[in-house]
Amino acid sequence: MKFNRIEDLDLDGKVVLTRVDLNVPTDRGQVTDTTRIDKIVPTIRAIQDAGGKPVLLAHFGRPKGKNVPEMSLRQIVPALEEALGEKVTFAEEAVGGPAKRAVAAMHAGDVVLLENTRFYEGEEKNDPTFAASLAALADVYVNDAFSAAHRAHASTEGLSRLLPSAAGKLMETELDALNAALGEPVRPVVAVVGGAKVSTKLDLLANLIEKVDHLVIGGGMANTFLVAKGVAVGTSLAERDMAGTAKEILEKAARTSCAIHLPVDVVVAKEFREGAPSETVPVDACPEDAMILDAGPQTVEQINGVFATCKTLIWNGPLGAFEIKPFDAATNACAQEAARLTRDGLLTSVAGGGDTVAALNQAGVAGDFTFISTAGGAFLEWMEGKDLPGIAALADARQ
Repeated sequence: MKFNRIEDLDLDGKVVLTRVDLNVPTDRGQVTDTTRIDKIVPTIRAIQDAGGKPVLLAHFGRPKGKNVPEMSLRQIVPALEEALGEKVTFAEEAVGGPAKRAVAAMHAGDVVLLENTRFYEGEEKNDPTFAASLAALADVYVNDAFSAAHRAHASTEGLSRLLPSAAGKLMETELDALNAALGEPVRPVVAVVGGAKVSTKLDLLANLIEKVDHLVIGGGMANTFLVAKGVAVGTSLAERDMAGTAKEILEKAARTSCAIHLPVDVVVAKEFREGAPSETVPVDACPEDAMILDAGPQTVEQINGVFATCKTLIWNGPLGAFEIKPFDAATNACAQEAARLTRDGLLTSVAGGGDTVAALNQAGVAGDFTFISTAGGAFLEWMEGKDLPGIAALADARQ
């Protein structure tokens, strides 16, 4: 996919509406995690270095088109100023007089933050009139919020149709990484998909089967596939009513020459709690009164063997109940091997999804993967092969 980057546009002296993700966790009006704020700093700096004046657009929470004081972006300003090391002017509205005055008063190097876009009904409706009101504030539009790109909102999609548009630095990095993983990957490609339920990842599995050479299935999802193959899983979490669908996926994988890898040994316990007595058994030897909570060491060896033969890895979801020891062992071991191969330049590794990020952090390898997406829903929809409105609009703007 081709799209404009900041360097492709003339920003000198221009007001640049910049869509960012400031939907950060707070406690009593104080930001508790600045990760998303820190990630937008390179884009703001790039705009300033090019002579542009960044005007930040963002949503916060779900006010549903109403002005909800506790969801005001004003509370984000101190953390944003600290990250940038400079003053940020806050406009009490996203459109209208306060926004126009704040933008008109800008000098080179200034940063303005507009109020929560979701305070306006026109935002989530992608209303052309609201989008035009936003566009009237600026000369150029930069989208740096991949995490919101799966929403066709005025600030994520509508503006790209009205102003010269480009991807911000964070968006650029995300798109380049995802293209390397699924768009034009170096083969062979392996995908790891874990999690609790097959039913929530049907579109994902269907798309990956046609795109990857190996598909490793773990977590509770694997149990449903085992049931489909006639393997008894005791009291394990499994969607037994999805067994037919799982069988269809296995059959489709065989037709597309995608090798599916399921556990060959498992760690079982009678209780789902930390430190519960457990044992490792062959996959077909789960006791009737026990549940599968992790993949076993033979499975880890098998998965790591697949990693060694591949050039690209996509990872979404843990291999076991990683939140509780000792059922994090398989996820940790495979993540650490993927990280080693990445450090050695043998593997391009891209991961995403809430549980995935938490699991890789727990394994101590998040910094070693080629790229980790924190975009959540947008990352999953991309993996599912769906068009993301915000991205499609950037691609159209390039043409």
